[in-house]
Amino acid sequence: MKCRGNQPATRTFLVRALSFSAVAALTLSPALTPVLASEDSVAAPVVAAAPLAEPVATVGSSRVRFLALGVGKSVTIDLPRDAKDVLVADPKIANAVIRSPHRAYVIGAAIGQTNVVFFDSAGEQIAAYDIAVKRDLNGVRAALKQTLPGIQIEGVGDGVMLTGSVSSPVEAQQAGDLAARLVGGADKVVNSITVRGRDQVMLKVTVAEVRRDIVKQMGVDLSASMTSGTTVVKFNNSNPFTANNGPLVPGNGLLTQFGSAPSVQATLRAMESAGVMRTLAEPNLTAISGESATFISGGEFPIPTGVTCQTTTSGAIGNCVQTVSFKKFGISLNFTPVVLSEGRISLRVMTEVSEVSMENSLTGGAGGTTIPSIKTRRAETTLEIPSGGSMAMAGLIQEQTKQAVNGIPGVDSLPVLGALFRSQDFINNQTELMVLVTPYVVRAVAQKELSRPDDGFAPASDSQSTLLAQINRIYGVAAPVESIGVSRANFGFIID
Repeated sequence: MKCRGNQPATRTFLVRALSFSAVAALTLSPALTPVLASEDSVAAPVVAAAPLAEPVATVGSSRVRFLALGVGKSVTIDLPRDAKDVLVADPKIANAVIRSPHRAYVIGAAIGQTNVVFFDSAGEQIAAYDIAVKRDLNGVRAALKQTLPGIQIEGVGDGVMLTGSVSSPVEAQQAGDLAARLVGGADKVVNSITVRGRDQVMLKVTVAEVRRDIVKQMGVDLSASMTSGTTVVKFNNSNPFTANNGPLVPGNGLLTQFGSAPSVQATLRAMESAGVMRTLAEPNLTAISGESATFISGGEFPIPTGVTCQTTTSGAIGNCVQTVSFKKFGISLNFTPVVLSEGRISLRVMTEVSEVSMENSLTGGAGGTTIPSIKTRRAETTLEIPSGGSMAMAGLIQEQTKQAVNGIPGVDSLPVLGALFRSQDFINNQTELMVLVTPYVVRAVAQKELSRPDDGFAPASDSQSTLLAQINRIYGVAAPVESIGVSRANFGFIID
């Protein structure tokens, strides 16, 4: 009975002890104790209703604190004493609302920077905040974390900047496309993502062209002179070659003259030309995935552009010098590879084959200089092929035929005699161009596995050159021993 009577007292003592422990825990816990916006050197923490992943730090003086907000987000600020007035530098960027003397709300309205200052009834400054309102990136961060972990995104003005590292350029491109879609455009995204172990692509391009030109010309020029007393009759028929803009050889002709008083002079011009031109170039270039590489094989030729003169102190003009500009020609190649997944390569290729031609040339430079023209064949495309696969990027078969007949109307149409009163020329140009593109994903090799064009070359001695007509003593080197199953393509030069 006595023990039973002490139970209520014991229960009351335990309840009071637990209540005292709970109050002490709440009082001593720093996470649950509200901290006011004090004026000491330590930055006052703020309780945000919808915080961004931005640190709050002290900038400038000890009484100015930095606060980052998202557009449409709010932050609650507890003040150390009663606030009477608040100053917002730019209300269009952020707005401050005082709901009670000790508590204020700061709401982000637009992207930008401003500051908020709180004053008490005596006009003394209580607290000051530098407000940076940025784009709310919580949704973008969640999307990137789900699809591409390891990529960070930060706000830069009204745009964003991507940082971090990925394993392939495709992932970097996907992150940039995702950020551009969420922030409203690719021009607002700064992609600073680095690619770990970037692949290198070697592009082998074969440019092969065969051109055949055939020109045939045949014409007869007649001239006659007949004199009877004081009457003189002259006949002159000169038939030009208009298809080729002139004869192949101006002085080529067979001249025949008949008679003395009535004289007849005939000039036969018959010319034929056939030419074949073959162009072959196989440039090889290596570039890092995502970077561009350029190859040019050719030259430059001058074109007169004008005359530059100098004026002397007396006002006279002299020392005139002809000025020229240089035009490039030859074979050029520019490509940008991007290594995709599973060994596929996205390739942007631009190749050009140009040559100096006398067609459409101009005559009118200084001293009757002839200014040639440039014939250009250019192809530019973007394609996707696997490593080691080839594709005919550009194929061109062109055939051009010109034929012209010049003579006296009516007479030049006679069956047999008409050939004496006309000239005709025939031109046939045939061109076939093929560009083959083959990309390879390559790795660096040891120097001993590479060969130079002069490996094994040794000039012949005087006796060997004189007696045996040799120009060098060694025509090659022994091929390196290759392991079974390894296949290598031929490369280098042949010294013959």
